[in-house]
Amino acid sequence: MQTKYNMVKQAIKSKILEGAFQPHQKISSESELMKQFEVSRHTVRLAIGELVNDGWLYREQGAGTFCADRSNLNEKNHFTPQKNIAIITTYISDYIFPSIIRGAESYLSEHGYHVSLFSTNNDHDNERKFLEKILTQHFDGVIIEPTKSAISNPNINYYLNLERENIPYIMINAYYDELEPLSIMMDDEKGGFISTEHLIQQGHSNIVGFFKNDDIQGTKRLKGYIKAHRQHNIPINPNNIVTYSSAEKFSKPVEELRKMLEPSSDNRPSAIVSYNDELAIKLLDVLRDFQLKVPTDISIVGYDNSFLAEVSEVKLTTIEHPKAALGTLAADMILQIIEQDKTGTGKQTELSSVLYQPELVIRDSTRSLEND
Repeated sequence: MQTKYNMVKQAIKSKILEGAFQPHQKISSESELMKQFEVSRHTVRLAIGELVNDGWLYREQGAGTFCADRSNLNEKNHFTPQKNIAIITTYISDYIFPSIIRGAESYLSEHGYHVSLFSTNNDHDNERKFLEKILTQHFDGVIIEPTKSAISNPNINYYLNLERENIPYIMINAYYDELEPLSIMMDDEKGGFISTEHLIQQGHSNIVGFFKNDDIQGTKRLKGYIKAHRQHNIPINPNNIVTYSSAEKFSKPVEELRKMLEPSSDNRPSAIVSYNDELAIKLLDVLRDFQLKVPTDISIVGYDNSFLAEVSEVKLTTIEHPKAALGTLAADMILQIIEQDKTGTGKQTELSSVLYQPELVIRDSTRSLEND
C-alpha cells in the first residue's frame, strides 16, 4: 500500500510532468497541500523534502517552493549521447502487434538505438504512467499507438509536455485529433467501404457490421460501411450496426450475433463485416455453433490480413494491413526527426503523415448470391 507522503510526492511529480507546474513556478503551499490530500504538515514536508533532494523542486527562503528547471539537470546527467527510443502500443504480444513492433525494433537496432517497449493494454492510466517514465528518463523519441483514440484523452498535457521537452513522437494506427501529430495510418474509412462494397456487389443487402467504438479505426470503418450502403442505395437496418468497447470485444459481438441467428429472429444476415480478423475468428465459432457454413450460408469479411486469416479452416477475405512495413516506416521517420533536430536544419516540416491505401484480399469466406 502506498504511503501518504509518497502519494503526495507522486501527485506533485505528475503535475510537473503533465506541465501543470512550469519551471520556476511556485507550487501549492503546505497548507493547500494538507487540505488537498487530507494529510499532516509533517507528511507534506517529507514529500516536498524528497522532491527537493531529487531535483524536482527548490525552495526560496520566505518565498515558497518552486518547480525546478530539469532541462539543465538532464544536460548534466548525459555527458555522452544516448540512443533510446520508446515504443508504446495498446498491446504487445497479441494479434498484429508483434509484426509491427518487429519492423520498428529491427530498423532501430540496425541504427544503434536501444528500444524500450510499453503496452498500455488500451488503458489511459497505463498510458499516463509510461509517458511519465519517458519524461523522467532520457529518450530520443517515441513511437506511440494511441489508447482509445476515439474518445477524449486525459493525457493530452503529457504529449504537450513531450513537445515542450523537444522529445519527438509519431503516432501509428490512429492519432489524437487535438494534437494533429505526425502519423502513419491505414485509410480505415476506405477499408470499411471496400469491405462492404465487395459484399454488396456479390448481391448481399442484409449485412451486419461489427465495429469497435473507442478507437478511430472502428469509427472510420463504420463510416465506410455506411457510405458503401448509401452509394449503392442499399437501406441500412439500424439493428445491423453493432458497436462495442475494447472491454466488450469478446463478449458483446458474440452475444449480438447469437441473437440474430436464433430461429426466432427475423433479421438473420447473409453477410458480416468484421472490425478485424481477430473478431472474425470469434464470430466463425458462433456460426459453427449454429451449424452455418461459410460462405454457403453466410459470408464474412475480416480486416488486417493477419496470420489468423489463413490459419482457420475458412480462409478469410480481408483487408491488407502493412504491419511490419508500417513499423519500419515509423522507425525511419522518428530517426529522421531526431537527426534533423541534431543538425538544426529546420526541415522537420518536410515530413508528412502517411495514409496507407487498403486493398481487399479475396479468399474463401465470401460468395456471390447471383446464382441462388
